[in-house]
Amino acid sequence: MKISQAFKFEAAHRLPNVPETHPCSRLHGHSYRIEVRLEGPVDPKTGFVADFFDVERGFADILEAVDHRCLNDVAGLENPTAENIAVWIWERLKPAVAQISAVRVYETPECWAEYDGR
Repeated sequence: MKISQAFKFEAAHRLPNVPETHPCSRLHGHSYRIEVRLEGPVDPKTGFVADFFDVERGFADILEAVDHRCLNDVAGLENPTAENIAVWIWERLKPAVAQISAVRVYETPECWAEYDGR
């Protein structure tokens, strides 16, 4: 079974490793959407792969660290590309949510990066 839970946050960033002429070299913001995907068997007693409230609790500290922040100032996100944000979230969420199978980070509705632990 596959399930997914979405989270949103607002944050600013700049990409320090692109040329100065690149638009993303300048400070700008996004309304990020994060999808946490989980996979596993359905527990016969609870009927869940995972309890969405447990996922929310696991994500709470992550949300606190990034919401309404400049991501470049967050430890580990000095180069806050969507790809690096996905890995950063995975590394912090995996200990709390064992069934995690992927993290998808949307910078816009059309642009996203997905990390599955590989």
